[in-house]
Amino acid sequence: MTATCARTVTAAVRETLALVLLPLPLLLAAAPAAFAGGSARRWGWGRSESQRADAQAAKDEAAAAFYELDTAQRELRIAIETITAADSSPAGRKAAADFEAFGQRIDEVSGAYITAVDAHDLDREDLDAAAAARARGELTRAKDDLVRAKADLERFGQSLAPLLTRAENQLAQLAPAVERARQGLLAASNALDAARAAGLGADDLAARLAALSPELTKLNQGAARHGVQETVQRAEHVRCEAEAIRAEAEQLPQKAAELDKRLVSLRTRAQALTTRAAGVAPVLSELRRRYSAACWQDLQRVPEEAERAVAQAEEKLREARAARDEQRWADATALLATVRALLGTTDEAVSAAGDRLRRLDEVSFDHQGEVERTRFAVRDAQRLAMTGRSTPDPRHARPLDEAVARLERAVGGLEGRHPDWWHFLTETEAVRQTAARVVQEIREERGAGR
Repeated sequence: MTATCARTVTAAVRETLALVLLPLPLLLAAAPAAFAGGSARRWGWGRSESQRADAQAAKDEAAAAFYELDTAQRELRIAIETITAADSSPAGRKAAADFEAFGQRIDEVSGAYITAVDAHDLDREDLDAAAAARARGELTRAKDDLVRAKADLERFGQSLAPLLTRAENQLAQLAPAVERARQGLLAASNALDAARAAGLGADDLAARLAALSPELTKLNQGAARHGVQETVQRAEHVRCEAEAIRAEAEQLPQKAAELDKRLVSLRTRAQALTTRAAGVAPVLSELRRRYSAACWQDLQRVPEEAERAVAQAEEKLREARAARDEQRWADATALLATVRALLGTTDEAVSAAGDRLRRLDEVSFDHQGEVERTRFAVRDAQRLAMTGRSTPDPRHARPLDEAVARLERAVGGLEGRHPDWWHFLTETEAVRQTAARVVQEIREERGAGR
């Protein structure tokens, strides 16, 4: 080995020992000089990997934010669907519209996130630090937008709590309402079957029950198609109508029995009225013999009218019997009401003849009792009109004065050989009615504090 080579080796050894003996920080600082040629490339690779790692972390955070936003949106969509299904109010429609607006914003931030992910391949081998930094920045911005959108969506969801609670309460009513409607229909059907088994057709009730079939179809289609409120209302309508049908079907045997009883009763009454009407003629004869024509002329046609009315009532009874046999309950009931009205009017007319003769006999024997009774009624009204007053109110005094004069004229009309006793009785009755009306008016005014 030459002297030059020896010096070179010795110098190299000396430098190496000096580096070994240096403290660690100085050793690291001297490392680039010791390994000249490969140091620059190794430093560049380290920065690129650090930026790639940061970008990947930003990508993971953005992915998590995207997933959380998507989950929140799907959960809120369920709430919105609940609200819109049960609430058709302006508030419910606004909630749905606001959610759609949020959906557009979410689509925008989600689209920006997906674009950022697609724009940067973080697994590419030649990814440099600058590209990794750009990727990190875009992904971080996308993540921040996703997080803000989720926060705003959650606040929106919290504002919907009252609407959601009300909608959930309505939904809770849905199933029980539909079930009650179905049970009502079943009960109505069973009641109709029982009525038919008893020999009662109940065709009108069966038709009403059949008319509910389309409503039942809509109930089976559910609230998703027709809305919660409409479905609940439809179920309540079906239940009420079915219960009405059931009740009427259960009452059919009793209704039939009552109609049969009324038919027998009215027929018996018609027969009795026929017998009584036959006795009107002798009464009229007595009236003609003893009293002036004015006392009985209005009763002349009573026998004929009674006979005609009874015949008409008997015809209606036959029609009612046929309607009952055909189970046309409404027709039978209406016909029986007509019969009752006919017999009632005829009964009054027949009774009027006998009552007329009795009253005329009484007043012609002693009319003074009728006069005193009428005068007492007028004096009683006059005393009430003067109570608490020095002079009567003209509104009360005038009709009472006219009543007194009317009574005096009625009494004066009894003079003569054949007085009109019936006119006298009608006049005294009219005077008493006037007095009673004045008394009623005074009491009402004083009760009202006037």
